[in-house]
Parts: sequence; C-alpha cells; structure tokens
Amino acid sequence: MIQRSLELTGKKKLEWLENEVPELAEDEVLIRTIATAISIGAELPHFQEQDPTDPFPDYPRKVGYESFGEILQTGSSVKSLKAGDKAIAFYGQKNFGVVKTDEAFKVPENTDSKTALLAILSCDAAKGVRKLNPAPEAKVIVTGMGTMGLLAVYYLKTFCKVKHVDVVEPDPNRWNLANSFGVTTIYSSDDYPHDYYDSGIECSAVNEGFATLQKAVKSHQEICILSDGNKGTFTLQPEFFEKELRIVGSSDGWDYKEHMEWFLGSAKAAPYINEIFELEIDRTEIIEFFRKLDNGEINPVKISVGGWGRKYGNFNNDFRRRKFEALFYNSGGPCSTSDGVGEH
Repeated sequence: MIQRSLELTGKKKLEWLENEVPELAEDEVLIRTIATAISIGAELPHFQEQDPTDPFPDYPRKVGYESFGEILQTGSSVKSLKAGDKAIAFYGQKNFGVVKTDEAFKVPENTDSKTALLAILSCDAAKGVRKLNPAPEAKVIVTGMGTMGLLAVYYLKTFCKVKHVDVVEPDPNRWNLANSFGVTTIYSSDDYPHDYYDSGIECSAVNEGFATLQKAVKSHQEICILSDGNKGTFTLQPEFFEKELRIVGSSDGWDYKEHMEWFLGSAKAAPYINEIFELEIDRTEIIEFFRKLDNGEINPVKISVGGWGRKYGNFNNDFRRRKFEALFYNSGGPCSTSDGVGEH
C-alpha cells in the first residue's frame, strides 16, 4: 500500500512523496483519509518561510495537521478503536496516516467531515478561553475573525454563556460570518471603546490587534494570546504597564477527547459553524491553492480538502467553489487588509 504525503521541501516548494505504508506497531492504527483542512494562519508562513518563530526551518517537513478518516487496521494491543471507526488525527495531507492510538480520536457515525475537523482547533481555542474563565456577565473583546477568533467566540457564547462579546475585524467580508456566531458589536478599526472590557483574546496574529486589546480592557485584567505570533513581533504598549495588565499564553488543546464530545454535540444546533470553511478543493489542487494564497489572489477563512479516495478531483460543478470564485476572483482580488487568522 502506497502512502502519498504532501511535504514542504524548501521555501515555497511543495512535493508529493510516495512511500510504502509502514508496518503497524502494536499501539498504532492505520487511517484512510477522507478529508483534511488547510490552516492558513499556521501553514502559509511556513510555506513562505516567513515564520519568525522558526527562522531556520528543517526540510522536508509535513504539511497540515487536521485529518479525518476511517480506521482500516489496528495494532495488536489497540482496544479503544476498531476497523471501520471514523477518527480525527494530526498527520496532515496524506492519503493514509499511521498514528499512535492516543493520537487518534473516535468520531461518532454520521458526523460530517467539516465539523469533525473543526473539533481540533476548537479545542485549542477553548483552552485559551478556559484560562480566562469569563463569567456570563463579563464583557469580552476578540481581535481577528479568522478561524481561531470565530471558534473562540463560539466557545465564549456556547459553553461559557457570555452574553457580551465584541470583535475587531477590519475586513468587511468577514462581518456576516462573525454576526452568525452571535457577536454583539463589530468594530472595524479604532472605534472600539477603551478601558471597557473584562478580558480580551488576541486572534489577529498582528501587533495592531494586540495593541487594540491593551487599550480596550480594564485595569488589572487579562489578555489571552491565541494567535501564534508567526506574523511579527507583539509589543507591549504603555497601557500594559499603566493598567497593570496580565498576558496569558495558550497553545494546543486542553483535552481533545473530552472537548470533542462536547463540541460535536453542540455543533448539531449550530450548522453555521461549518461556514468557517469558505472554500472546498480537491487534494490534487492543494499546491495550486497554496500559490494562490501566497500571491494574495484569495483570502478564505479556512479551506477543506476532499477527493482523497479519487485519482482525480473535479469540482467544476461545486456550488461553494463557484460562489467563492465569484466573490474573490471577479472582484479583482481580495478586499482584506488583514487575514485575521492566528491558528496553531
């Protein structure tokens, strides 16, 4: 059985590499990929070799970390999973993944692939929100309505029951999606209130967003940084010292299995959450669309990747694909001033 893996072999150089699927260890499972995702905020800086947190990258390196598929085979000691189960894992853009059983999480039958994939990053967003532990009556502000920002809003509203969540997002193309997640007010730039919020969450991945939060939150309050900081340096503003603010960092998820059970249940009543995937492509198009992202031709919030079971993909009749191209190509390019994505 041949494993085809997309790997980054140099700056802006993606290649499909082929290897035999390795023999399973006793605690491993083999997964046939059904769908994956492109986390633009994390992966594009790697592609461009512009991630300041990784100035001397080693190649080759895997591409992606959100995978959903069907288990084909299990190692001799695996008891929690069986062939035929659906699962999410972190092996990226591959047609087959071999992972340790504690790195594969069973997904209930009839769960759609997009919702399953979002369980990964929603757990990462939830970890940061949980560190702030806002009360329902708290006023919270979030910068950046990319994937992490939207999922942070979702957790604030759905799990924490926070009534007042404002956001700062300079791209008007993202306002309708933010409104569907139940935000209170959307600010485009500097029109937000100062010294007003009980906590802030940074998801814009740019220093301007971080500076906004330092001005917006009240004295002695906390700001959680959910973005990776892979687009530039964050700077402490005078307000940070004057108001004696606290910064909370957050990375990865708090408990993927426990969170997934909650998230997949809650998402049944929130079909809008899958609108985070603004573009659907075939796996044969991944390299092409990384080039489009790099050139600034497109600026979707998130991309889902299918076609893993087909030799060639054909999306000519896909409505969401045509709808996206009408919005972003016919208008002469993206309208965004900030991608607002801080995924990790």
